[in-house]
Amino acid sequence: MDKNAIHDDIVPEDLHTIDDSRIDDSNINDSSEDSIEESLQSNEDDLIGIVEAILFISTEPVPLQFFTKQLGIDATQAKIIIDSLIDEYEDRDKGIKIAEISGGYQFVTNPKFANTLRQVMGYRKKETLSKGMLETLAIIAYKQPIMLAEIEELRGVSSRMMVAALMRKNLVKPVGRKDVPGRPLLYGTTDEFLRYFGLNKLSDLPKLSEIKEFNFEEE
Repeated sequence: MDKNAIHDDIVPEDLHTIDDSRIDDSNINDSSEDSIEESLQSNEDDLIGIVEAILFISTEPVPLQFFTKQLGIDATQAKIIIDSLIDEYEDRDKGIKIAEISGGYQFVTNPKFANTLRQVMGYRKKETLSKGMLETLAIIAYKQPIMLAEIEELRGVSSRMMVAALMRKNLVKPVGRKDVPGRPLLYGTTDEFLRYFGLNKLSDLPKLSEIKEFNFEEE
């Protein structure tokens, strides 16, 4: 899980001029829902356009289910539309792309412009994680849900401070308690973890056999 192997996308929040509440489920007018769906389904270009617009105004990855629920289309049709948009922006190879990330889809900047954008816009580079934090995070990612004692057993050193630091960065979180005496907390990764490493889902993590840096074995 070498973060240097993950491209460093930049998504400036000030590019999104419409608040996320505009696409919240509660803001959809039920009385006009049928007419909206019928209008969009009768014009494929408009349907593609509204999907593109939704992706543009959202500051968070938009799951496939959002489009099926709010636009009245099935998952296959939604996936075809999004894939066509991904291919279109990939072929253009300009400033922005559409990425499948953290269980949804989102506009991101082209990674080849990352360094230039930092210089021009004054963005800071992502704060790097120490070797100890990366090791702790890798153990949690692959072994979750996992207790602190189990993390420390695998690392061979105290890891409480590492876990606390990862929680402050919103990369890990408590996900429950183990049913043993004392009911210790169990830890797992967050959605921010997926976004940080450019992953769509946990199964996108490389296999442990492919990572030589970590000495714990896959179960």
